[in-house]
Amino acid sequence: MKIELYLVLLFSLLLSSCTNEQSLQKYFVENAENKNFLTLDVSPSIIDIDKTKLTIEQKTALESFDKMNILAFKLDKNNKAQYDIESQKVIQLLKNEKYQELMKVGSGKDAASVSFIGDENHIDEFILFAKKKESGFAVVRILGNDMNPNNILNMISLLQSSNIDMEQLKPLQDLIK
Repeated sequence: MKIELYLVLLFSLLLSSCTNEQSLQKYFVENAENKNFLTLDVSPSIIDIDKTKLTIEQKTALESFDKMNILAFKLDKNNKAQYDIESQKVIQLLKNEKYQELMKVGSGKDAASVSFIGDENHIDEFILFAKKKESGFAVVRILGNDMNPNNILNMISLLQSSNIDMEQLKPLQDLIK
């Protein structure tokens, strides 16, 4: 009897520790093969720059950056209903308390937001979400270790001054047009 009781308690503990809570990471995985979505994974190696010429702040920013995941929904005349459903799913995901919103621009059909996971000085993930009624939406997860807003600004500066193989980002450019 004791063994059965322990087994029941262990089993219920295991079940309660599993969660079905949806996350952006799960959303990315679930839609990676969906024909309406474009997925891109970008590593720091895309930034082709002479590291000896970087400032200390730029080096810190580059070291804090692990990777970037991009999931974009390409809107066309055949998937408008699906676009509405999927963009609402992302909006609902970002309402989770673990995502802290930094900024929101626009409303309704054209909008963008920046959120993060962590605290202001030790950010593990930045999330950029943008949607445009004519072309679709994109969710960008910038993953790293102990990032902060200054690191992101420095990364943007590095991206602008580096030699990026734009051919790698061509699918995303086509979506933005």
